[in-house]
Amino acid sequence: MEASGPEDFRIGVSFGGISFVGLIMEYRWGNRSVDITVGTWSFRDLSVSVVGKQYFGPGAVRPFSGLGLWAVTSPFHGPDRQAGVALVLRAPVGADWNVTADHHLGGALNLNRALWIRRKDPKDLTPPSDRIIPLPGFYYRWKRN
Repeated sequence: MEASGPEDFRIGVSFGGISFVGLIMEYRWGNRSVDITVGTWSFRDLSVSVVGKQYFGPGAVRPFSGLGLWAVTSPFHGPDRQAGVALVLRAPVGADWNVTADHHLGGALNLNRALWIRRKDPKDLTPPSDRIIPLPGFYYRWKRN
């Protein structure tokens, strides 16, 4: 399927998903996009995600699916601790609603699987779980003309 349509850039905020609150930047061309999200769970950690997405169908409500990587780090640590870091495979599935010309609301179920983890306790060498963890999230995005 060939992407068609104009290019645009959207910025916004997210709640849930890969962070409690996040800042979103998305570059769209046709039915595809690259989405970068920077967020935090507790203001003592940092989450960064890059996802490629495909939108489906015409209309005001457009389903999408995507695939990308999510990295989260908790750099604050005490004695006998190290910064915790995780790399996660992320696959969001959701819908984007064009409320008005420049304003969009959306939601996604983020299916996540840990690829690599370094725990805060240097003695804890437990491998990451092989389970898929679903995390729902919602967002508001504004299209910049």
